[in-house]
This record gives sequence, C-alpha cells and structure tokens, in this order.
Amino acid sequence: MTIQTVNISTLKRVKNSVIGNPSAKLVLAQDELFVATLVKCINTPEQFEEAAGSQDDIRVEAAQVITSLSYGSPEALRSLLLSNAHQAFLYAISRFSPSEPPATKAAFSRALRALAVACAELVGPSQWGLRDDSSLVRDDAKLALEYLFQLEVLDVYLPLLTDSSPQTSISIAQLLGAALRAPSHRTTVAEWVPPAERGRDASRGRRRWERPESISPAHSGGGGWVARHLTTLLRSRDVKVQEAALNALAALAKDNHDVAVHLARAPVGRPSPEFPLVLTLALGLCKSRSTDVQLAASLCATHIIRASAENHHHPAPPDLAASLVIMHVMNRMIDSKTESPQNRTKACFILNYLVMDEKELCQTAFDRGSLAKLSDLVHSLTPSNTADNKAPTEWEEDEPDSLCCLREAAFTTIAVLALADNDIRREVTDGQRLLPPLASALTHRHTGVRYAACQCIRALSRSVAVARTSLVDSGLGTALFSVFTKEDEDRRVVHAALAAICNLVNQYSPLRAPFLEQGVATRLARLLRSPYTELRLSSLWALKNLVYKCSPDTKRAIMADIGWPALDARLDDPDLGVREQALYLLRNFADCEDDVDAVFDALGAQRLLGALASGLETRDADVVLQAAYALANLANGHTQRQTLILEHPQLLRSLRSALVDAPADARCAALSAIIELAWGAAQLRAAGIESTLRHLVEFGGGGPGGGVSIVVDREVRERARRALEAMERVVVEDG
Repeated sequence: MTIQTVNISTLKRVKNSVIGNPSAKLVLAQDELFVATLVKCINTPEQFEEAAGSQDDIRVEAAQVITSLSYGSPEALRSLLLSNAHQAFLYAISRFSPSEPPATKAAFSRALRALAVACAELVGPSQWGLRDDSSLVRDDAKLALEYLFQLEVLDVYLPLLTDSSPQTSISIAQLLGAALRAPSHRTTVAEWVPPAERGRDASRGRRRWERPESISPAHSGGGGWVARHLTTLLRSRDVKVQEAALNALAALAKDNHDVAVHLARAPVGRPSPEFPLVLTLALGLCKSRSTDVQLAASLCATHIIRASAENHHHPAPPDLAASLVIMHVMNRMIDSKTESPQNRTKACFILNYLVMDEKELCQTAFDRGSLAKLSDLVHSLTPSNTADNKAPTEWEEDEPDSLCCLREAAFTTIAVLALADNDIRREVTDGQRLLPPLASALTHRHTGVRYAACQCIRALSRSVAVARTSLVDSGLGTALFSVFTKEDEDRRVVHAALAAICNLVNQYSPLRAPFLEQGVATRLARLLRSPYTELRLSSLWALKNLVYKCSPDTKRAIMADIGWPALDARLDDPDLGVREQALYLLRNFADCEDDVDAVFDALGAQRLLGALASGLETRDADVVLQAAYALANLANGHTQRQTLILEHPQLLRSLRSALVDAPADARCAALSAIIELAWGAAQLRAAGIESTLRHLVEFGGGGPGGGVSIVVDREVRERARRALEAMERVVVEDG
C-alpha cells in the first residue's frame, strides 16, 4: 500500500480506509515504508507537497492515521515504534511555537496519547481484567513506555496540561489516566515540576522531620504540580474534561500515599468551601448524570481512600462514609439491566479495588448486598442447565467479548469478598449457589473467566468446612485439578489454580490423597523448574503443605517425584520468597530423626548446612525465620547429625548472629536448636554463643515497646536461660 505521492487527499483516503477496520490496519502496518513515510510527515511535511499552506494539514492528517493505527494490532504498534513515531511526536511538540495552530496541537497530543496507551495495554498491569501478555511486541512497548516517563520527556508534554485548547489538555490527562501504571512512573509524574520552578522548589524543600501532610500548599503543591493542574481541570463543567481529569488523578493516587493524602485532606491555611478537597469533588461527581464521569469519579475516590489510609508508619482505617457512597453507586450499576456490559465490568472492578484486602469494607459491602447483586449477575450470564449441579453446556463460541469480561469482573470481585470471612464464603456456596457457575466457568474459552473462577475457588478453599464438604461434594475440587494439570493452560490460570491447590493439599483436606494419586507431585516438579518466579514460589508452597504431617513413605515418594536436586537449586534461588519456601519445605520434611537422616543423605552435610548458614545471614526476616526453624528440626536428629552441625563453624557463627540481630520469633527457633545441641557446649562456647546467651538472659533480647513485644522478649529470655542451663549441666558433668 505504498503511497508514491503524499498529499491531503491520499492521507484522507487512507484514514477513512483504516478507521474501524482492523484487517486494513494490519495490512497497512505491514508496509513499513509507508509507516516510515507517515512518521516523516510529522516533522518534514514540506518534502511531500509543495503547497506551503497545506503543510499543517498534512501533519494533522498523518497524525490521525497514526492514531488510528495505534489502536490496531500489536503488529501495527510494532511498525510505529520501529519508525520512532513516539519520538517524532515528542520532537514536534518540543518545537511548538506560541502561534501553533490548535488543530495541530490537538492532533499531536491525541497521537501521543494513543501510542502511550497502546504500549501500556501491552505492558500492563491491566486495569480492567486479564489481558494477553505474550505479545512479541511487549518488550519494545516497555522500552517506549519507560522513555515516555523519563524526566526530560515529561518536560516536553506535561506543560500541555495547561494548554488553552481543551482538546490538547484532555489528551494529556487521558494519557496519564490510561498509561500511568508502574509505581516508578507514578512517582516521577507526581514529583514533576516545570524546569523553571525546580531550582526554586529545591531551595525551599520540606525539612526532613516534617510529615508530607503538614507542609503548606506552597511547598506541597496540593499533591504536586500535575495533581494541582488536574484538579483545576476537574472544576470544569465539561463532562469530557471531568472524566479525563478524574482518571488521571486516579492513576496518580493509586497506591501513592504521599499524593493521596493531599487529595483527601484540606490544604493548610485554605478554607474548604473555596478550595474543596479532590476527594469531596470526586464523591460529588459520583452522582453525575454522565455514567462515564460516575465511573471515573468512583475510581478516583477509591484510589484516594485506599492510598491515603495505607501509610506504613501510621496506618489508618479507610474512610467508611466515603466508601459507602462508592458502594451505593457501584451496586446500582452492577444491578442495572440497562447499563452496558463495559460499564458494569468497570463497576465490578472499582468495587474490587475499594474493598480488596480490607476486611471491614468487605463485610460492609456484603451487608449492603454487593454479593447478592454479583451473584445475580453471574447467574444471568451462565447457561441455565448448570443451576442444579448438572454438567455445564458448551459455551457459545460467538459470545461477545464484553460479556466474557463482565463475567470475569463479577467472579473477580466475588473472590475478593470471599477472601475476607467464612460467613461470606458459606453464603457463596450455600446461599447464592455459585458452585455450578464456577464449575462451568472453568471450561470457558476466555482466559480471564477461567482465571477469575480459580481465584474464587482459592478464596473458598480458605474455609476448612468448605474445603472438606462443598468443594468435594460438588466435584469442583476435581475440576480445578484438571485445569491445574492442563499442559497448554495459560500460566496465569495455572498460578491461580495452584494457589487453590496449596489450600486443598493441607493436612485437613480430603482431596490431598486423591491429588497425590493423580500426580500432583509430578506436576509440581515441572512447575518448580519454571522460569516464572510466582510458579516456583507457589509450587514450593504446595509442596510444603503436602509433606506436612505425612507418613515418611509418602514424603519420600513426593520427593522422589520432585527430585532433591530441584529443591537444592531453589535454596539458592535469586528470589527471597522462593528461598523462604524451600527452607520451609525442609523444615516440614525433617520432623523426625529418620527424615533428618534422609535430608542429610540427599543434600549432603556441607551443602545443607551451608544453605542454612546462608539463610540465617540474609537480611530478609522470613528467610531467617525458616532457616532457624529448619535448623531446629535438624538439630533433633541423631547424634551423628548433631555432630555435623557442631563441626560447621560458619553455621555456628550465623546462628550466633541470628541470636543478636534476628526478630524474636527467629531467635526463639534458633534457641530451640541450641538447646538440642547443648551437649556440644565446647563448640558453642568457641563460637561465642554462650556469651550471647548470657546477654539475652540479662537484657531480655532487647526490643523496645510494650504489650506483645514484652511477651516475646520474655520468651526469648526464658529459652536463652534454658539453653544456658543445658550447657552448664554438660560442663558440670564433664568436670
């Protein structure tokens, strides 16, 4: 489709041919020469048509074609990125003159937004459900997105937020609202100020002892320059401007306490009626006549509420009154038969973001009928013959994607609610009768639906009663296992299923034995070698649960399937979470003398004890804790195994360091090991452990505070005293 002559008429013809036509976009994108020609039009239009008066028109038409291509396939985006389209627009924007035509500024800002959003959709994380993350263009898109959020690049396009043309400022706000997803990008944008103001702000920066919320607006900027100007846009009466500003503020505030706290609290020294809070404005716009504004306002308020409460130093409960406003709006939208599937999908996810991992909000949403409305929605989307535990029908192949996404959103939010409380889980299984729709969803063609169904089952499996009865009687546990063992299943679905399997192979679960017979250990062995950290981590978690309180023969059979070398490799995994679970697996395996022998024989004394020493020396408290517990179990082995521990100087030094630096629970575990090894008092004394024990007895292990910390310190002191007494008895007996 190479164009020999570029002019207004040919560009318009191309634009009209690709708008709304994915196949035409793909064909056009494959013509790399034409795409490169389009990009050249942005900064050098004069080489394509002599008429000087039409050069701006050529640039605008070329920008519109590029915008349309950006919304096409990943292959189309790849062609644009290879031609450096994003850099071409940034260069053009950096050269805007005060007299630049508004049409040119609007077209270029729209094109830059389209490119940024297309990259963000490929890179993720997705805002509204699971999306394909296997595209070969993903790495290129990630590089482009990183480039777009570099400081010097922000200097080019963020000033357009204050442009006099609403079309231009809206596009930049939309870019932030849709493309601002990574925490590092969020921080960079939140802290950005125009270059001319940087020196001034640096000279008057806040003093280190001041809390961010205590700074005057002159210093804090109401959450920063970008947040302040987005708030200005928010006061517009234009619903499109309001929607764009709300989405951008939502993206900026998400998981960002320093920004959210300014948006949720009154500015210092300013009266609230004249300068209403962004949170107040957003809650007011939740009642807008525009559904799009309602959704954007609810999302903005949700992220402000959650992030402003999530302060690591001073955690606070979320604003319940504000949350109730959002719940009411989202419940009404979820329950509405006249709303579009796309809007109901967003409503489900916004409710999900609001209550996630917050038990009080989950209970409040449940009390307000959210679960019942979500259940009604799921039942309305599920084939009718699954209502009485009958086998699900085959799903319609031509079911619209919008309905698939809505089903995914509903199950995802149900899963979040069910995670919070046993009563909610029981209502899911018995009151709302959602097990048949869940079984049906496990066979759905849409990856997100299967993923969300697995998340629901994982939430339900946290209840011992549900895991022992409902999941067994309904056959849902077996159906989940089929998804888990499917070799060509999406890895994210496998991971969600594996999270449920972790609960279903616990000691209390009646599914543990059937899963073992069906080869769960073999499947876990393959996943343990996965390049994906989350699969290695969860595989070890399942194995840790699987071997707990098993018979020695069963444990040996499991490890024969796994292979000790696979576990050996995970003890040095670059991910600390994986190392923690590998040590936890060792701890659970070695719970009797014969099993201690098996561990020593399989891994070798030097390798095993060296791994424990390394674990005790890490800065990660969880790794140290599991290394200490594993050592405590190994120290309960036969005398010859204890001798190997006592003859390992590095391990004894690491053990002493843990007594000094580790948290109290890890110290207690380490002290349990020392009590068992006390007969080797000479070696312990040579490693400096005796003097450390005396310090713990005299000073209680340190640690400021009252209440729980005092109880813990007393436990440390008591165990240290017992260890000293055991060592002293050995000395007396030897004497």
